[in-house]
Amino acid sequence: MEARRFPTHRKPKYEGEDTSPTTARELKGFYAYSVAAEVFAVCGVGSFLPVTLEQLARERGVLWSDKTTSCMFKAAQNATVTTSHLLSRATGGQNNQCVVRVLGSEMTTSSFAMYTFSLAVFVQALALVSFSAVADFGDNRKKLLLGFGFTGAVSSMMFLLVVPKIFLLGSLLVIVGVTCLGSSFVILNSFLPVLVANHLDIQHAPSSSFDESSSKTDSPTLALSTKVSSKGVGIGYMAAVFVQVLSIILLFSLSKVKGISSTLPLRLVLFLVGTWWFAFTIPSSLWLRSRPGPPLPTRNSAQSKFRSILSYTTFAWKSLFDTIKLALKLKQILLFLIAWFLLSDSIATVSGTAILFARTELHMGTVAIALLSITATSSGILGAFVWPLISRRYELPTQKLIIACVCAMEIIPLYGLLGFIPFVKHWGVGGLQKSWEIYPLGIVHGFVMGGLSSYCRAFYGRLIPEGKEAAFYALYAVTDKGSSAVGPAIVGMIVDRTGTIRGAFVFLAVLVILPIPLMWCINVEKGVDDARSMAGGSREGREMVMVGNEFSLDDDDDSDLGSEDGEEGRRLMRGHEL
Repeated sequence: MEARRFPTHRKPKYEGEDTSPTTARELKGFYAYSVAAEVFAVCGVGSFLPVTLEQLARERGVLWSDKTTSCMFKAAQNATVTTSHLLSRATGGQNNQCVVRVLGSEMTTSSFAMYTFSLAVFVQALALVSFSAVADFGDNRKKLLLGFGFTGAVSSMMFLLVVPKIFLLGSLLVIVGVTCLGSSFVILNSFLPVLVANHLDIQHAPSSSFDESSSKTDSPTLALSTKVSSKGVGIGYMAAVFVQVLSIILLFSLSKVKGISSTLPLRLVLFLVGTWWFAFTIPSSLWLRSRPGPPLPTRNSAQSKFRSILSYTTFAWKSLFDTIKLALKLKQILLFLIAWFLLSDSIATVSGTAILFARTELHMGTVAIALLSITATSSGILGAFVWPLISRRYELPTQKLIIACVCAMEIIPLYGLLGFIPFVKHWGVGGLQKSWEIYPLGIVHGFVMGGLSSYCRAFYGRLIPEGKEAAFYALYAVTDKGSSAVGPAIVGMIVDRTGTIRGAFVFLAVLVILPIPLMWCINVEKGVDDARSMAGGSREGREMVMVGNEFSLDDDDDSDLGSEDGEEGRRLMRGHEL
């Protein structure tokens, strides 16, 4: 076996555990999947998927104010007066909105895209619950990563076959792609604590350095985890920028070709994104080792495949409900999860609403939207590397950095609300009345996300009871993905009622600010003490908890640092999954 090529530095805690040191090749495999999937997250979900869905529906829709006029006919009429991607301001906001019938209901094309993404993240949350608890058992981790990666890539490539007549197929592909993206990232996150725990820098670190209770800065384990995570985010964003540039070149080239469908360039871009995702998943499959966990308690060789799958799913859902019961006893974790529910919902909603606002209210073309995505992504690269520097330079705790990021995010909806002020509206500029105004907001959004993606999980990790990391991160992921279905659906309803997206900025302004008081009220020291008490406060207590709770048998599979002080460091290390 590959694990025998390297000397081990700690004793395996179960048969088959791979405790060999993390290699540079293995880290490259981790980074390779970031390069693969981050492109779909940024170029697909964050840019071209909402636009493609809206455009596919638009070609089948009619005007909001005149149900007898095709949206495409009106767009062609306006194109002869202005440009191919700007509508006349004299037509008014309602005339610019298209409506389409979906499963017997009438909705705007913008809300159709928002509802699709709401449904996608809801399905994603169900998928996360159903597999997350078994991902750390046996060799399931790597198999699930590759399965979700290749399936999601193919779903993006299949957009090449979707034409406006079957635009609902596009919704189905979005649901599959978004589900696979989020699920694969959760699996990738589960590799991070394993790689860090077995890294030689951690194996040889002084045990005293893992005691975080008396230090303002993070432990060496958390620092290494932050470094690996930030690098993964950074190179993933760089890959996304590169593919966005390729996409712009492709869109610009096809704009010179006459007689092609207006959706074909967008579908070709999604095909390119899917191909990239598929191609860079291959090196991950070659370079990442399986790092098997302990045997799944529910596994029975005599069971049929169907019974085994049913047992796995039952096990996963039972794990979630058992973890919820424990979370209700930990006030600080409960406060964080409520704050995270609101924060993750606001992040997803702001991102999706901004893209559709640019498309339908500012009438930006696909190239302009691609440039917006590049702007935000480039800023995200900067944020991924600058926030850790700010943290070290000023010795700021993670809690305050998260609050600072949320305050900066509030700038986006507040600026959009300026468009309701009469004298600002009279100026014709300010409050997102001109398309160029959205680019500075894209810089803010990207920079903020570079910080939030690095620190929210680290902060949560400090509050998790020792020996229950995997179970509590499953709850974290479900809270993240489940909440993201709420905001887009509400925005969709607002658009259906008002015929314009601008009214959604009121909702977004309130939604973004809500997590701040909850995050501020969290007592980190009290949370750490409560977590230690629940875990038993020692290795013996942790092992007793493991025996008494079937669902936590996987928690210790990859994280013994070889010292008693390392127990605290290991728990903290679990907290900074990307």
